[in-house]
Amino acid sequence: MDRASTLGLPSQRTRSMRIFLTGATGFIGSALIPELQAAGHQILSFTRSDAGARRLAEAGVEPLRGDLTDLDRLRDGAARAEGVIHTAFDHDDFTNFVANCEKDRRAIAALGEALKGSDRPLVITSGIGIGCPAPGVPATEDVFNTAHPNPRIASELAGAALSEAGVNVSVMRLPQVHDTVKQGLVTYLIDLARRTGVSAYLGDGANRWAAGPVYDVARLYRLALEAGEPGARYHAVAEEGVPAHAIAAVIGRGLGVPVVSLPPEEAGHFGWLSAFVGLDMPASSAWTRARLGWAPTGPGLIADLERMDYGTVRV
Repeated sequence: MDRASTLGLPSQRTRSMRIFLTGATGFIGSALIPELQAAGHQILSFTRSDAGARRLAEAGVEPLRGDLTDLDRLRDGAARAEGVIHTAFDHDDFTNFVANCEKDRRAIAALGEALKGSDRPLVITSGIGIGCPAPGVPATEDVFNTAHPNPRIASELAGAALSEAGVNVSVMRLPQVHDTVKQGLVTYLIDLARRTGVSAYLGDGANRWAAGPVYDVARLYRLALEAGEPGARYHAVAEEGVPAHAIAAVIGRGLGVPVVSLPPEEAGHFGWLSAFVGLDMPASSAWTRARLGWAPTGPGLIADLERMDYGTVRV
């Protein structure tokens, strides 16, 4: 019996695997490539463009042309792999967020179809809010709130359906993933502050957003894939919750614009972000850390926001 089994931990698939990675040219996917390669894994990856295919080939990744609507190509990629990590999501237009979540549901279903009848692991992506049991209570890995209003729940429902069909699915729930270039939804707050001339938050700004550094998050995806634990839900959370007023303050300093509190009735200032900006979204990763031995070491969200170049960063 190996040490992981003795400790009650999931067994690690430490041998080299051929992994189908979606979203490899994206923010998290780009960080995953060197993480997976350093562990000895080979990567087959989806890309929408010739330029993306060239970048992947230069990075030692085998490109597969297609996009999230090409379900046959998704099935083909998964069929050719020993494990799948699905990080791709259509972030091009958040005004169509519901449709983008439905697109993700179909993509997950297609990936799972190719893995049925095997133990090959599939790691899908969701948001930490789906694990929130009640307002103001940190999300936890043991909670799957099927009534959560976030349309991204479609991804986890798709994963749950595959689990019931015998597919080895686990879920990576993401907070605001960050470095000095991108910070999840915070990136859009920066763009809004630049365009409007104020860095705003709602009410007292005490609502919190969980966060995680991108390279720590990439490492966690690898650990989850190698563990291959069916039905597991992981939280890529390094900071349980960063207050909205603290985020707005550092953005204001970086852009040299006033920091203002807006009453709830003026939430329209935030456009499509109004659905998220006032949410209290803290999350715990205690189970994840204990289960996979994950210990994030990267800088905090505020530290990355303080170090970024506000003159060059754009959405």
